[in-house]
Amino acid sequence: MSLNNDRNDLPVVLLYNLDRTWAPDEIEYSIHASELLESGLRAQGHLVTPVVIDTQDLVTPLSQYRPDEHIILNWCEGVPGLPNSDAYVAQTLEDLGFAYTGSPPDVLAFSQDKRQVKRVLDQQSIPTPEWRIYDSARRNGWKRFPAIVKPALEHCSFGVTQDAVVFTHQELYDRIAYVIDTFRQPALVEDFIDGREFRVALWGNGVIRMLPPAEMDFSAFDDVHDRLCTYDAKFDSGSAHYNKIQTLLPAPLSQPELETLEQVSIAAYHATGCRDYARLDIRLRDGVFYVLDVNPNADISADASIACMAELAGYSYGAMGSHLVNLAALRHPSLGNHPCLLKQ
Repeated sequence: MSLNNDRNDLPVVLLYNLDRTWAPDEIEYSIHASELLESGLRAQGHLVTPVVIDTQDLVTPLSQYRPDEHIILNWCEGVPGLPNSDAYVAQTLEDLGFAYTGSPPDVLAFSQDKRQVKRVLDQQSIPTPEWRIYDSARRNGWKRFPAIVKPALEHCSFGVTQDAVVFTHQELYDRIAYVIDTFRQPALVEDFIDGREFRVALWGNGVIRMLPPAEMDFSAFDDVHDRLCTYDAKFDSGSAHYNKIQTLLPAPLSQPELETLEQVSIAAYHATGCRDYARLDIRLRDGVFYVLDVNPNADISADASIACMAELAGYSYGAMGSHLVNLAALRHPSLGNHPCLLKQ
């Protein structure tokens, strides 16, 4: 992938969030992560201004920046006190007239509801595990086991533990009841695809490109209950899942498998309205790639999967951020008219 068309003179406002109620190490990590991205963008040649959002007021911190002169790299995943508020952030940027990186507010809100995502995938004939929504733990004929039970309105594997994988009707209904009672939302029940799992990063708009995919290797676990990415696998450095699940990058796939994975991933990207970039979780069983989840607001930290995949494709961390800024610049009323951008 060539960087020849990417401009390095675009002025960037790096917008990121920080909650003062976080633990000190979490605050320190957020600041450090933003400094890494700022430094990377500066190394590419961009003029960068970091803006931290630590209240629900986005308008005041952004009031000194002109939408006709800046592009926002939107790394603000929410605001304090408003859960799942990434769509609110994007809508505010829309209202203020800024060109910004990432998906628009309707796509971010849509992706939060796994029911909507699954319906769209089904409508577009994109493989996804058989599923059903439960509003109560009633018996209504589910027959595929093992199954997995998840909260229907969460991301980042929130609510997913080893107990989420069930093998009997009684385990199924007990877990449904647990999800409904604990998370106060419907439960999503899916056919559990006990196969290879991949993380796929895509970016672009007119032309969509797949970065080198990664495989989550569960070979350290014999128990089916353990062969999944739990919440602890992503966030608890002391957990067995965090330490024993190996990331294989690039994923060991044949060329035909890579081509099929790319076709399925791009179809899901288009079907769910993703813009600029996204990450998909996909499993392989009997030659079929099943889309588990679509995340249009994936983490872009230096150690996150997208950054690692971009590095393997030849992009430094700063170049990755710059490429996202260039994608957003195409939507800018004046900065997007540069001949280099028009070639993308």
